[in-house]
Amino acid sequence: MNELMPLFLKLAGRRVLLVGGGPVALEKAELLLRAGARVEVVALEVLPAFRELAVTIAERAFVSADVHGAWFVVAAATPEVNRAVRRACDAQARFVVAVDDLESATAFGAARVERGGVTFAISTGGHAPALVRLLREALESVLPRELDGWLELARAERVRWKEARVPFGERRHLLFRALEKVYGARDARAAEAP
Repeated sequence: MNELMPLFLKLAGRRVLLVGGGPVALEKAELLLRAGARVEVVALEVLPAFRELAVTIAERAFVSADVHGAWFVVAAATPEVNRAVRRACDAQARFVVAVDDLESATAFGAARVERGGVTFAISTGGHAPALVRLLREALESVLPRELDGWLELARAERVRWKEARVPFGERRHLLFRALEKVYGARDARAAEAP
């Protein structure tokens, strides 16, 4: 398997094409809307729930011109339609997530774990979605509740280090020590409590 590059996309205000109108497409539409995308749905039929979402709907067959101007494309239709979407995306240099269709995909979704302002993404490149769900549940169970506090400390320290021109390579160790100091003091107070 080729290596995949993990990344997060800023889709807020950007046009995203979603091809498909079934339950999986509906789930993807909701995720895209939470990311702030302007979602355009193309499908012969859509579930009634789509009409309750802030999406543009074109109830018709997909045509390759639909890809034009889209920042990102999600294909959640039949394998035949997904292949047509892939060909159109290849021709216009667009990435496409093809749900449960590895051959038609040039990008893959990931399971997300969010704790405060920290997001973890887990993927098997589309090969084992059930394993991804299990890993997500395991990660959720072991992440510390105070992770948001860690983020706030890291943000504040990063600003201070940048102003002081602390070399990037030294920051990891400094952050570890800062976290250790904060949480070591907290643990000591907890041990002293009656």
